[in-house]
Amino acid sequence: DQGKRILMALPTLTPEQRQAALEKAREARKARSELLAALKAGTINMTEVLAREDDVPKKTKVAAAVKALPGYGPAKASAVLAQAGIPDMRRIGGLGEQQRRKLTEALGD
Repeated sequence: DQGKRILMALPTLTPEQRQAALEKAREARKARSELLAALKAGTINMTEVLAREDDVPKKTKVAAAVKALPGYGPAKASAVLAQAGIPDMRRIGGLGEQQRRKLTEALGD
């Protein structure tokens, strides 16, 4: 029945594996914040971010990237995402070709 959830046991990590996983997550967060800072500073634009093949932009939320752009606050970012037909929680890696095109058009990039 639907009331019961199937609980999955998380794999047990050794302290070393746990430390490595935490370090990897910390590096990923740092790389994403550097990407957003570069967008904010105007050193890269959205077209360049969308063209990148590495995991940093792929795992970054589209909404966070748009909000990082100079002159874009939460309201303007939401309007751009709505115009491009992109859900709020979507990550850049999950965007289809058409969504990417509509996003760059909406941003005038």
